[in-house]
Amino acid sequence: MSGVVVVLVSHDGATWLPTVLEGITGQATPVDAVVAVDTNSLDGSADLIESTLAPHVPSTVVRASGSTSFPQAVDIALESIEREGLEPEWVWLLHDDSTPDPEALSHLLAVAAERPEAEILGPKLREWPSLRRLLELGVTISGTGRRETGLERGEYDQGQHDEVREVFAVNSAGMLVRTQTLRELGGFDEHLPMFGNDLDLGWRAAATGRTTLVAPAAVVFHAEAAHRGVRRTALTGRHTHYQERRAALYTLLANGRAGWLPLQVLRLIGGTLLRIIGFLVVRSPGEALDDLAALLSVLGRPGQVLEARRERARLYGAAGGVDRDRVRRLLAPWWLPYRHGLDFFSDLVAAATNQAADVAERRRIAAAERDPNPPAARHRDEEEEFEENGWLVRFLTDPVAVALAFGAVALVIGARGAFGDVAGGALSPAPGGSGDWWRLHLESHHPIGFGSDVPAPAYVLPLALIGTLLGPVTTMSVLMVVSAPLALWGAWRFLRVVGRLMTRYGAPRWLLLWGATTYALVPLVAGAFEGGRWGIVVATALLPWLAHAALGFADPEPARRWRAAWRVGLLLTLLTAVAPGTWWLFLFLGVVVIGAAALVVRAAVADRSVWGPPALALAVPLLLLLPWWLPALVEGAGAGLLLDVGRWPTEPTEGLDLLLGRLGDLGAPWWFGVVTPVLALAALIPRATRIGVVVCWLVAAAAALVAVPLGLVEVDLTGVAGQQLGVGPVLLVLHGAWVTAVVIAGVNLTDAVLSKAAQAGVVVAGLAAALAPLAGLVWFAVSGGDELQDEPETGIPVYMAQEAETGPEHGILVVRGSVADGLRYEVVRDDGPTVGEDEIAALTDEDGAVTELVRGLASAPSADAVDELRSRGIAYVVLPAPADGGVAARLDATGGLVRASAEDRATRAWELTERPQADSVAGETSWLRVALLAVQLVAVPVVVVLALPTIRRRRA
Repeated sequence: MSGVVVVLVSHDGATWLPTVLEGITGQATPVDAVVAVDTNSLDGSADLIESTLAPHVPSTVVRASGSTSFPQAVDIALESIEREGLEPEWVWLLHDDSTPDPEALSHLLAVAAERPEAEILGPKLREWPSLRRLLELGVTISGTGRRETGLERGEYDQGQHDEVREVFAVNSAGMLVRTQTLRELGGFDEHLPMFGNDLDLGWRAAATGRTTLVAPAAVVFHAEAAHRGVRRTALTGRHTHYQERRAALYTLLANGRAGWLPLQVLRLIGGTLLRIIGFLVVRSPGEALDDLAALLSVLGRPGQVLEARRERARLYGAAGGVDRDRVRRLLAPWWLPYRHGLDFFSDLVAAATNQAADVAERRRIAAAERDPNPPAARHRDEEEEFEENGWLVRFLTDPVAVALAFGAVALVIGARGAFGDVAGGALSPAPGGSGDWWRLHLESHHPIGFGSDVPAPAYVLPLALIGTLLGPVTTMSVLMVVSAPLALWGAWRFLRVVGRLMTRYGAPRWLLLWGATTYALVPLVAGAFEGGRWGIVVATALLPWLAHAALGFADPEPARRWRAAWRVGLLLTLLTAVAPGTWWLFLFLGVVVIGAAALVVRAAVADRSVWGPPALALAVPLLLLLPWWLPALVEGAGAGLLLDVGRWPTEPTEGLDLLLGRLGDLGAPWWFGVVTPVLALAALIPRATRIGVVVCWLVAAAAALVAVPLGLVEVDLTGVAGQQLGVGPVLLVLHGAWVTAVVIAGVNLTDAVLSKAAQAGVVVAGLAAALAPLAGLVWFAVSGGDELQDEPETGIPVYMAQEAETGPEHGILVVRGSVADGLRYEVVRDDGPTVGEDEIAALTDEDGAVTELVRGLASAPSADAVDELRSRGIAYVVLPAPADGGVAARLDATGGLVRASAEDRATRAWELTERPQADSVAGETSWLRVALLAVQLVAVPVVVVLALPTIRRRRA
């Protein structure tokens, strides 16, 4: 064997290939042949390689599918080399974004001649296009999965590393490897499709006693297109960091010592958690989620790791054992990750400590101004009691803590009807996979009904993100179950801050308990949970956190007000996604508050940092939800911007019911809702807190004004006549404002000196207030949400529903009613209307041509009508029981239809003799939506990062 064959792997690399090919053909030591494997490039890369190399060097271009990974591409190249009878001693691997210096191969072969024991050699990698920055001179891996190059970031090449030395691994971009060695090692691991395969190969080479050298005189320039995110493929996805981290974790677990494997797993779990915390602290939530997803991906597939370890065991057995000394010597030192972590966290902790000290100093000054003699002794006694008794004893002896825990448990017990696959009322079933939500969000045209261009609801994207981790069924169940406890927690935090604004000691904990519990119960006793109105339930959990963030608008520092605006805007976006009317309500509230402030302090309103943050908070949802509301207006589905989310129709809510906190007959008895508004009225009596209570009533009045048009206006939707606009946000804001007013007034009563008559009134009001949430908890815990499991029968035979799930072209036309009483129709595709799809179907305008088509089928069906159904992706026609006998008889006599079986004898069904085409429900891509999705893709992470807290280093 002699000579060198270049293996070039390309995918949409036309940007770099001309230079790369010039580098190959311009080598001082010519190559014997080039085998290029192109993985379905769409930019003409394969043709470019073929036309450029043919005049200069023997070459073969193999065209592979787009899903071909780098290891598979190398295997394809080796098979091509063997098939063509080539017997090269060396294989030189190059990427389509790595161009070699003209002397690169000469220097690599010179080192190979001087060091005949070398079986893998690598060049010096420099950055392309800068050409001078060093990327790698050999590489190793740390015990936590970090890729270690031994270089400083941005280090320039000044000849400081120009010695030939043994390394753990070299990059596959420019790797020169003996052909026989590559085959004996089994090639690259197929479970490392893009990243980390060079480290894994180097580990196996070192473990089998083979030598890997770096030849710094050989230079290859590498653009690192995949690593830098310049190029996205099906293998890299949109999360390059996830792919790289997953490859590192897999490499460690697949190659590490068996005895250390359990400890290695624990170390990686702990290290990942620390990395996640670090990423979140520096406002990099994307990397944090990628790290978590990578860990779950590797640990969730133990079979892959175990199979890889078995393959390596067979390899090492054939090689006569493992060269552990070589591996240990070439791996990164065990302490290196901790040094990196110490350097990072030392800077981070210093910055955080400085900021915390600044905040604490401001709070101490403010507290001293309010109370020159704070009750420090009381806090010392509490701390001593905690140390003496322990947290468990203190918890059991604290009535408020026990009551709070009891309330949270009761909320979870009451939500037991949402455990598992939940559907009923306004809540449609969850889709089969999170990919359905992703597709719904990204599609321009949906195969729903007879096709729809109405955009997916705004909440589909958050559900897709959560569903990717939990799955759709678990996502909906978790949202329904944990929303009430989250609302309880958020209300506690918000009311605690409000209490501290009113008095130096804050609100008593028993008062916070009452207020938080009463608020958390609002959607539950109102019937939102029982009625499956999941948007209102989730909005209840988000609203107190938004209110807490909105308190930042009152911060004296303008910079903090602007930071609060991003947080409020992000939370308002989520709130608007699950309760669209919230944005309009807060727009009106913002106008009212700014207008009232202009009357009281005109100079303050003139300051842009006063009105600017609220305006920015209102603008953020418009930006982040652009792919939803703008196409909705264009497609005539603007009603969705004002309706409560879910499956329609929903029971209308009268004005009195709204005041009493009821959304329908599924709610608690009316007298449950009397206590809160009565107490809120009584809260206006104490003078000391009247200003704060009046502000709460101002908010409640604004919400009530918004409720008037929402309650009076009805809209007609497809299949739904007279649907009331969404009043769910009004319910939450109205009762939340009343609860806040009662807590503010209660803060004053704890310090005020009252007459005996007043004391008696307070006692009576306190008993009524205490009984209201307790009764609500008991009612909700007993009711259990059984209505959520009450899904109506569709009347569709099981085998038809199963076939419909195989593809949207197997649609089922369901016709109900009779010719005399009127016919109603719907189309069922896939697994039926799921969360998100139900709204699209209802908001899509009725197609007059389709309506006439269905009428024609019922009155005078023809073969042409059947052909029209087929062209629209209909495979079956079903008349659920009780079927109109006249319609059924006419369909029996229609050509192109054949009777189909049904479990219910009263149900009649037909099958089209000729099946619809797969593309019968396909639609065109809207470039407007593509552009809007691109804007959203950029805007969401930017807003999330801006909403996170900033840690600044204190300057001298």
